[in-house]
Amino acid sequence: MAKPDFRAQLVATQATNGSMLCVGLDPEPAKFPGAWKDDPARIFDFCAGIVDATKDLVCAFKPQIAYFAAQRAEGQLERLIAHIQTVAPGLPVILDAKRGDIGSTAEQYAREAFERYRADAVTLSPFMGGDSIEPYMRWTGKGLILLCRTSNPGGSDLQAQRLQGGGLLYEHIARLAAGEWNRGGQIGLVVGATFPAEVARVRELAPTLPLLIPGIGAQGGDAEATVRAAWRPGAPVIVSSSRAVLYAGTASDDGWADAARRAAASTRAQLLQARPLA
Repeated sequence: MAKPDFRAQLVATQATNGSMLCVGLDPEPAKFPGAWKDDPARIFDFCAGIVDATKDLVCAFKPQIAYFAAQRAEGQLERLIAHIQTVAPGLPVILDAKRGDIGSTAEQYAREAFERYRADAVTLSPFMGGDSIEPYMRWTGKGLILLCRTSNPGGSDLQAQRLQGGGLLYEHIARLAAGEWNRGGQIGLVVGATFPAEVARVRELAPTLPLLIPGIGAQGGDAEATVRAAWRPGAPVIVSSSRAVLYAGTASDDGWADAARRAAASTRAQLLQARPLA
């Protein structure tokens, strides 16, 4: 039987786990507990422990590729994604890579994401235009999550610039993503929780697309305002938290996985409580 596409996986997992929470897997060995501290060989062990502790509380996991590549731990990333797919089959994995290129180079990035790592979705930078996304569309059913209005303050340098024909650049990206770019129905958008008004505007322009929303927790985004801005029936919302979950209890040698589970459960409940009833 063919594997469900990314959106179907996401909707099913959100219903089963009752969750909009995505845990970002951004391993920093300097923050690992006990004897694992400063040991990059323990990246898989630490991240797999987080996965095992939280897999029934989340709608997705989002490994950030740079945290693995910088430690020469790409092999551990392959093992980790395989582990997620074994212990939580059907739970989508979003490879946070933010790739942005064209032609044969984009084809290789797509192979990296979908063949080497077997991710269900990948984050992409759309600033080279529609032909930078097309090579990824050849992997039918995979999610392509485009940067739109990011959570960092410097995002305004480009994303909030007004275009000659009216409107802002991030609004133009949202329109393209919801329209002519989304021929295969694979596209979602990244919108930062630090800009809830912009989240609402993107949802207005892209009423059905999945929105991946980083920026709560350590970055200070308002989880409740984010959910209220993004929520629409039938339109998936993926709220990402990384450090606030991963390192909730790593100051002590014991109980770090339990602490991560408690942090994930608390965040999941907060997000669900913020969801409009109607």
